[in-house]
Amino acid sequence: MLRPVANIFKPGDSPDLLVGLDGPDDAAVWKLDDERALVVTTDFFTPVVDTPYEYGAIAAANSLSDIYAMGGVPFLALNVAALPPDLPVEISSEILRGGAEKCKQAGVVVAGGHTVQDKEPKFGLVALGFVHPQKMLTKSGVRAGDVLVLSKPLGFGVTTTAIKRELAGPADVAEVVSWMSRLNRSAGQLANEFGLRGGTDITGFGLLGHGLEMAKASGVSFRLRFGDLPFITCARKFAEEWTFPGGTADNRSFYGSQVYFEAEISELEQMLAFDAQTSGGLLLAVPAEKLAGFKQRAKELDQPIWVIGEAVDGQGIEVLR
Repeated sequence: MLRPVANIFKPGDSPDLLVGLDGPDDAAVWKLDDERALVVTTDFFTPVVDTPYEYGAIAAANSLSDIYAMGGVPFLALNVAALPPDLPVEISSEILRGGAEKCKQAGVVVAGGHTVQDKEPKFGLVALGFVHPQKMLTKSGVRAGDVLVLSKPLGFGVTTTAIKRELAGPADVAEVVSWMSRLNRSAGQLANEFGLRGGTDITGFGLLGHGLEMAKASGVSFRLRFGDLPFITCARKFAEEWTFPGGTADNRSFYGSQVYFEAEISELEQMLAFDAQTSGGLLLAVPAEKLAGFKQRAKELDQPIWVIGEAVDGQGIEVLR
């Protein structure tokens, strides 16, 4: 679908475009000078929870995450909203307020935006940030021997679908909302402080889809341990109800041939590893010699991290028990 655009805009035609259509990264990056580059991204989606304010906050956190995933610091945003004409103004206002307050928490100014009418609500942001041109995080920055670290648990897709099917209780909703609305700011700060070069955020393609993008772009293989993957507490319960979103099945269909699962890993567990996420955490490649200091600093920042595997020579992803 993007091939016509890629054929029009050639990478060599714009030397200041550091990251564009030629790679699978999370945002575009344009060099301003030797010290600054502009990071630009946009993202929006339909509601994943029932409460308008929390939907707005999650959508904003998700949009800003692409800036953090590039090693950048966001500073400016525009709203992008499609709202039904018969939607009560109180609901529309709460969606926008949730997004605005999440942006303010991130130190980001919302300076305007655009709305259109649509049958189903959609909301997100155009987000801008700054990054040093030599300190970007990219999917091609992983090296064999790096340790793979995740900053949020998994299981958001299977849980939000359970919410839509009215299977989730208040505690389940509270847990998944708290994680999805959490900013990836401190995880991005960690990446900057330790000079990391390989990273992405985990969203619609799931851990394995985005992980494969990183591994392929970096020319390495990922070896993951399923037992070390973190999941929110209700994820397995809803997996047993098979409340996976359609995107999870798409991920398995598209990426499955490039993933080897050890025989002991069940189909249900495989689906959890493919689960499509909304506003997931950062997946970071940490040089082994920096891991101890990285863990200590994460603790100081109250940033949860999980070590889930390592990058090795080869291709694809291997998931061991």
